[in-house]
Amino acid sequence: MATAREDTLVGHLGPDLLGPDWDPDEAVRRLAGQPDRPIGEALLDQRNLAGVGNMYKVEVLFLHRLNPWAPTGAAPDLRAVVGTAHRLLYANREHPAQSTTGSLRRDEQHWVYGRAGRPCRRCGSSIQVADQGRAPEARVTFWCPTCQPPINPAGSRSS
Repeated sequence: MATAREDTLVGHLGPDLLGPDWDPDEAVRRLAGQPDRPIGEALLDQRNLAGVGNMYKVEVLFLHRLNPWAPTGAAPDLRAVVGTAHRLLYANREHPAQSTTGSLRRDEQHWVYGRAGRPCRRCGSSIQVADQGRAPEARVTFWCPTCQPPINPAGSRSS
């Protein structure tokens, strides 16, 4: 495709987390525009922000103690969520081994991703796994039920 026509192919995508024109304000605006959508699904939607894959989705939400099925509007600080996604992708951009914990040692790279049934690194609870979203977009999702409790309709966390 000719460079002049690239916008017809990718113009609908949200701000690129690793792009030279990264715009966190626009990413937050797009996410906030879908307050009832589960935050795990909203983060994967490349129209909101481009670059978050499934592994980063679950890791970012764990770090912010957000349940993947919580409505996006219930997140207390979308700017911080977007900032964490940007920092993690940026830190991992130049090497094939992806780490969100800071360790590149085997079996120490992730907080919850790929760790179903194993103890949470933060609290010791068993990491849960389930599909999130509708086929064909459904993605396997990992979370800690203690560190990332559901949010009830009144907005408070259940324990």
